[in-house]
Amino acid sequence: MVQKRDYYEILNVNRDADDNDIKKAYRKLAIKYHPDKNPDDKEAEEKFKEATEAYDVLKTPEKRQRYDQYGHAGLEGATSSGYGYGIDFDQIIKEVFGDVFGGSRRTRHQRPHQGRNLQAKIEISLEDAYNGREVTLEIPRIESCPECSGSGAEAGTTVDTCPQCNGRGQVTQSQGFFMMTRTCPRCRGEGQLILNPCRKCNGQGRIRVEREIKMSVDKGVDNGFEYRMRGEGETGTLGGPPGDLLVGVFVRPHDQFKRDGNDLITTTKISFVQAALGCSIEINGIDGRHELSIPAGTQFGDLLRIPGKGMPRYRSSSFGDLIVQVGIETPRNLNEEERNLLEQFSGLRGESTKSGHGSFWDKLFNPNDHEE
Repeated sequence: MVQKRDYYEILNVNRDADDNDIKKAYRKLAIKYHPDKNPDDKEAEEKFKEATEAYDVLKTPEKRQRYDQYGHAGLEGATSSGYGYGIDFDQIIKEVFGDVFGGSRRTRHQRPHQGRNLQAKIEISLEDAYNGREVTLEIPRIESCPECSGSGAEAGTTVDTCPQCNGRGQVTQSQGFFMMTRTCPRCRGEGQLILNPCRKCNGQGRIRVEREIKMSVDKGVDNGFEYRMRGEGETGTLGGPPGDLLVGVFVRPHDQFKRDGNDLITTTKISFVQAALGCSIEINGIDGRHELSIPAGTQFGDLLRIPGKGMPRYRSSSFGDLIVQVGIETPRNLNEEERNLLEQFSGLRGESTKSGHGSFWDKLFNPNDHEE
């Protein structure tokens, strides 16, 4: 009977080591002694089996409790006199390392996969966002090869099942008394062999093309809006569905209008007489000229609204408003008659036209500063 060493000694950990310490210690030994890294080295193989058995016991609370209380005798029936009896080495390796040493992973090409999503951006004017328009995109993407219909095989030939793995994409090899599963080296995990690859796609089944795609930009779209065009991305593999095309919208700043949601903001200037007496003027909107009523007593900076003359709401029949911010122009280079009339007006208002506090101009443009 083989005299077994203490499991804690094998892993070089304290008896109060936690699960993380035990796993780290085992990883270090498994990397050092794994048969893949030490081919035909029986001593390394034994040390690997020994470390794996120790890890299997100490990572399992019930086994560890029996071992701590009764030693190796407490595990009789769970193990034999030889290392590794009843232990799933392949499962432990996958648990600790994933697929570093092969494992049972199948490659992504062995089942259908959706094609990759693509992204694009378009730049439009504010007028385009108001009226809507059709745009044409030049999109480079991967598509199924038209010559082989995506099979990768030359027309008139077939794709053959790999004889080494019988189409599984994996082969199983014996390492001592346990089995290791690896990706098939002949078909590289595909499970199939293309003996006569398509000349157009070199056996890949897909090619890169540049495709023209037309799309409609809706009325009312705003900066940052994103369209999802279903099925206009790259072709899937092995019959998988195509991806989507995501198109982001950038609306260029306008030199006359500022957008605030569905409202448009613009500015206009009027004379102080128009502001004082009120009037009606025409304003440029994004869709043409509109009449704007200026109330008597309008002040500099007032916001006047023309309902329904802003941007269309997205996929709606309603519109935002056109908001006009008023500026007031002060006349320059008055002639003598104009000056006399303004001084008469100032006198009627009891206002001084001399410079300084209380002048006519101060009161005209800053009336709130002189209220008692």
